[in-house]
Amino acid sequence: MNIKQYPFYTVDVFTEKIFGGNPLVIFPNAEGLKGKQMQQIAQEFNLSETVFVLPPTQGENDRRLRIFTPKTEIPFAGHPTIGTAYLLTTIDEISLQNEITTLNFEEGVGTISVTVKSKLGQSNYCEMMVTQPPHFDQAFAPTEDLAGMLSLKTSDLLRGEHCQGVSCGLPFLFIPLTSVNALQKAKLNMNIWQELLRDFSANNIYIFTHSSELTEDILCSPKTHLWRSRMFAPALGIEEDPATGSAASAFGAYLGIRNPLQFGTFRWIIEQGFEMGRPSLLQLETKKEHGQITEIKVGGNSVLVSQGLMNIPS
Repeated sequence: MNIKQYPFYTVDVFTEKIFGGNPLVIFPNAEGLKGKQMQQIAQEFNLSETVFVLPPTQGENDRRLRIFTPKTEIPFAGHPTIGTAYLLTTIDEISLQNEITTLNFEEGVGTISVTVKSKLGQSNYCEMMVTQPPHFDQAFAPTEDLAGMLSLKTSDLLRGEHCQGVSCGLPFLFIPLTSVNALQKAKLNMNIWQELLRDFSANNIYIFTHSSELTEDILCSPKTHLWRSRMFAPALGIEEDPATGSAASAFGAYLGIRNPLQFGTFRWIIEQGFEMGRPSLLQLETKKEHGQITEIKVGGNSVLVSQGLMNIPS
């Protein structure tokens, strides 16, 4: 049996400190690996996502990314996109251009642009521009079924039709909760999830709240900046995710359409992963013109954790 060694790195994304944020495995030179092997490798590491970096199919782009959860390949994900931009510029696979470097990655949803900000020649903050326009599913009224799915009381969910599926490349069902206490108590009931959402397109669950009690006024207020969230994606093989850039992208659309202002650039900070002991901070920005969302950006810091070699039978 022939064995080929592939270098890999692990990075913590959406944090400035090791052992925080969302851990990510990156294979910076994945040429020669087949899709089946990539899936097996992702299962072996068993993190939310593993990224395989390939040459671009179009010369003007920098790299092509294939992203796998432990269960399946996905067309787009935020923390793999941002973490890969950080890593490739940190290990000099791609050279930094002064204090701002723009990278273009080919992913399943199209080309994703990432801005890398650097200080003293070191990669620092990375921010991706969301390519795919948001898609909105029908609204969901807070019901006993949704509350039961989260092991909560109906009163823990915000009243009104605020539960909604949104996608900017990967769909999520957004469920607003009334308090941080409710968010911390939430536990996904898999039996109810399978009955209620298994066959629904937006079956990745994103629950969120405000640092104070969440009301409809706060939800729609342009002055609200800080959110706390959790994300569950059993269909993707992810029990809970400590930081989800693709969900943050869709959250920017979710908040943007509820903002009463027709023009403006709105910025939010999302805390995620705190209940898992992996605190993460995601920076989110949404731009509106004539009442339409025209731009969404998600950014954060990353830190290099480890590197190694994996033996792959050919």
